[in-house]
Amino acid sequence: MTRALYHTSQDLLFTAQVTHAREHEVALDATALYPEAGGQAADTGSLRWTDGSGEARQASVTHSRKEKATGLIWHTLNGDVPPVGTTVTGEVDAERRWLHSQRHSAEHLLAQAFVRVNPAFTVDAVNMTGSECTLDLRGDPAEVHVRAAEALLRDTLGRTDLTLETPVVPDHDLHQYPLRRDATVSGDVRLVIFRDGQGEPFDVSACGGTHVPRAGMAAPVVVLRTERVRGGVTRVTFMAGEEAAAHLSGVYADTRKLAVGFSVPVEQVPQRVQALTDSHAALQAQLDALHAAHARTLRDAAPTETYGTVTLRPVTLPDPAGLLPALTDLKPGEVVVAVTDAGRVGIGSANPDVNAGGVLRAALTASGGKGGGRPDLAQGSTPDTAAFTRAVRETLLATA
Repeated sequence: MTRALYHTSQDLLFTAQVTHAREHEVALDATALYPEAGGQAADTGSLRWTDGSGEARQASVTHSRKEKATGLIWHTLNGDVPPVGTTVTGEVDAERRWLHSQRHSAEHLLAQAFVRVNPAFTVDAVNMTGSECTLDLRGDPAEVHVRAAEALLRDTLGRTDLTLETPVVPDHDLHQYPLRRDATVSGDVRLVIFRDGQGEPFDVSACGGTHVPRAGMAAPVVVLRTERVRGGVTRVTFMAGEEAAAHLSGVYADTRKLAVGFSVPVEQVPQRVQALTDSHAALQAQLDALHAAHARTLRDAAPTETYGTVTLRPVTLPDPAGLLPALTDLKPGEVVVAVTDAGRVGIGSANPDVNAGGVLRAALTASGGKGGGRPDLAQGSTPDTAAFTRAVRETLLATA
């Protein structure tokens, strides 16, 4: 079993002995390198030692994992593997550890903020392995609840000095602590408590992860977005600490550039964007109407062809946007085949004897395309529009 130094010390340098070794991995009798667990990514770092000839050796630690059956913490190495019995000096990547601690503390604090908004908002799963962390919540929190939790936490971190405590207590004493959710482990349980200056706990959770010594060090905690991931579970994506601050700084810089381009103050960018969006929608509607009118004009001006009782009107359109208008609102008994230079094709039928979907599929098979549709309207695409139109004529001729 490996002794977890990261639970009892903030020291990122440590000395240990290799107890097990195999290809690319070693286990130590003690380590300050946190193994991936509880939604938190593993620490990285390095091991240094002196080999049998007195030569200094070093290997990078790229990953760490805990083996549940034995309690051993295995470190994946990029470099030489020290033999069993070797004394090594380990060092944890300080920047990576700090960011992981900020993320994990923020997850606890944000989860507690949601519970205080509504006790129904309980944690289903968490992930802090990337800068964008996720908190899966039950209880269907709406946007108003998300913003309320974010505001509650912002106010708490800004006005209250919450300090970290990590006592280890026997499971039979857990009832004495206001746990946010029940512990899933037994025996001696490590608690992570953020407590204010008056001794009142803000959050109490059973946790083996690494955390910042003061809750304010995880600020700011910013919710980026939410999404429904499955029945009754909403995923809250957030950022914390230095990563959140850098993200917000970048967003502000980009917004400031937009403001300069729009010739408005930063705070008026949303209104300016909305005005441009509304203008774009109006122009798009006008353009769609022009496409429709142009397509129908081209269709109505195209010469007709007769195949038995079927009147076919082939038309070539300059833009795929005109395809649907050209295939609808047809004269009774008429069939229209429309193609575009972009390879989009379609058939519209106002003739009860002509199934547009069936004719289209036959023509697409002959021209190497794909698509489908209803008896009155069918669309698809093909690399050979000439072959498609030819196949339509042949199909109608065969059924005439």
